[in-house]
Amino acid sequence: MALIVGKGFDEVQTGDRFEYAMTITETHLVLGAGLFGDINPLHVNQAFAADSRFGGRIAHGYITSSLMAAALGMLFHATAVAYLEHSCRFIAPVRAGDTLTAVWTLVRKEPKPKHGGGVVHFEGVCRNQDGEAVAEARGSMLVQD
Repeated sequence: MALIVGKGFDEVQTGDRFEYAMTITETHLVLGAGLFGDINPLHVNQAFAADSRFGGRIAHGYITSSLMAAALGMLFHATAVAYLEHSCRFIAPVRAGDTLTAVWTLVRKEPKPKHGGGVVHFEGVCRNQDGEAVAEARGSMLVQD
């Protein structure tokens, strides 16, 4: 199923899949380092990172995690009340130039009538342009009908 923005609690069903893709750029790495103050040399120093186990600079994990979370934010644009929970496990490095695709599957719905909707629980995987899994995540959101 293609990503369509603005879904409500009553418009999604267990088993539905949604995807979101974006190419990570050098700008993401530089802005991430500056915005969050994470200037670990694995992210900002090519000479240092070249001698690391990664063989070059890698993206901050939170860039991948945030891309995955953004997919759910866009899916429930205008119906989301709160992003309640997000956990992410990083499997492989991401580099500037990688195109990441996050695929989320709705695994459970929890009606919350007094909130006019309910909680949706997702499991997701993020893959690079070569189909290699780079992260796995879980996320839960409170959304309106």
